[in-house]
Amino acid sequence: MTSTACRRPCGNGCVRISQLEGRRVALWGWGREGRAAWRAIRARLPGLPLTLFCNEAEAGDARASGDPLLLPETAISGERLAAFEVVVKSPGISPYRTEADIARGRGTAFVGGTALWFAERGDARTICITGTKGKSTTTALLAHLLRAGGHRTALAGNIGMPLLELLDGEAALWAIELSSYQTRDVAASGTRPELAVVTNVFPEHLDWHGSEQRYVEDKLALLTDAKPRIAVLNAGDPRLAALALPDSEVRWFGRGDGWHLRGDALHRGDDFVLDTAALPLPGRHNRGNLCAVLAAIDALGLDGAALAPHAASFRPLPHRLQRLGARDGVEYVNDSISTTPHASLAALDVFRGRRIALLAGGHDRGLDWSGFAEAMKTRAPAAIVTMGQNGPRIHALLAPLAREAGFALRQADDLADAMAKARDALAGDGVVLLSPGAPSFGPYRDYTERGRHFAELAGFDPAAIGRIPGLGIA
Repeated sequence: MTSTACRRPCGNGCVRISQLEGRRVALWGWGREGRAAWRAIRARLPGLPLTLFCNEAEAGDARASGDPLLLPETAISGERLAAFEVVVKSPGISPYRTEADIARGRGTAFVGGTALWFAERGDARTICITGTKGKSTTTALLAHLLRAGGHRTALAGNIGMPLLELLDGEAALWAIELSSYQTRDVAASGTRPELAVVTNVFPEHLDWHGSEQRYVEDKLALLTDAKPRIAVLNAGDPRLAALALPDSEVRWFGRGDGWHLRGDALHRGDDFVLDTAALPLPGRHNRGNLCAVLAAIDALGLDGAALAPHAASFRPLPHRLQRLGARDGVEYVNDSISTTPHASLAALDVFRGRRIALLAGGHDRGLDWSGFAEAMKTRAPAAIVTMGQNGPRIHALLAPLAREAGFALRQADDLADAMAKARDALAGDGVVLLSPGAPSFGPYRDYTERGRHFAELAGFDPAAIGRIPGLGIA
């Protein structure tokens, strides 16, 4: 076998697992992705020496692997990484970190588990879905409709099941969610996806990518570098609409000659297909995700119109505009997945007409909230409670607007305090909406832990709200 040239930021020849034989290899990160990579490499190359780089929280489980361990992860240096020919990196670790740059400059190749899977499974019919928002729902909904049509389909990737956990799985079609941390992995593998679907592109994860420009370049690498056979794109997104993709056939959704919405009415071209008002897809943005799914189904040579009615039996994903229930006249909605101001605005639109207390703020990634503030002049909820690391910054931006726009503005110490202030502002009538527009890092490991804590504080069972239906192959 020959190795495939790896494009930036890997840069040094990503290979199939078999080509790791005889090389100095380390794994960086021991979350679910890291463990999946370790198991896949061990299954193929049981005798290959491996070094594991991980943080203290992961150390206990990592030690059970029996491989040499270097701790702590925070002490990793370019020199230590440069001792290895290949570093298999978990997605959450940025390849733009200084120590990675140093090691790469000395010949170390960085490869992700997604790249390893694609290099191993070049035979698979893959539909890769990305986008700043909507990618999880789009991927899960695609798998749901394909399965309803009798097609054995894998649902995996960033949605909650690493691809390497299904390395030897057999499916007719693979619905794969990719984050901006993973999109370059597809191109690095040398494999061309059958379809790539992009829902939208706007700034996020700037701390990982280093700049808005690089975030956009990395996100769009699924199109520009991986060169899918067919690209299914949102015509309403200006960045996507401006792309030139000479190596791909482009199918558009969100415009009149393809799948689009007229109010709640779903159309394919001029043909009415169904009324979306009663579908379990809250918000117009989620119904736009349905348009993306149906365009992808048509691009596969199947009939999207025949499968569209099965959207009625779709089970919405947790932590995404998830209605938990009501307590003492107040409804609680968990939209913890919301990590950008754009997502918070979309969530507010879903409950327009009701009294809303929005919980906003979290880890500060430097995103611009000025567009959100401008929208509050005409679209403000009853109350906004700011919290988290960027809470004071959001509060300061909104303070001059609160009286004129007629909304209550409060600052909270933590989530529990924010919920108490939100309930007080609503006085027994309305919706407490957790749609923070920011990541959870700091008090919580991830958005799911934040969502579970929100449910617990609201008086609901946190264990009952978190399962993603349909993961794996069915």
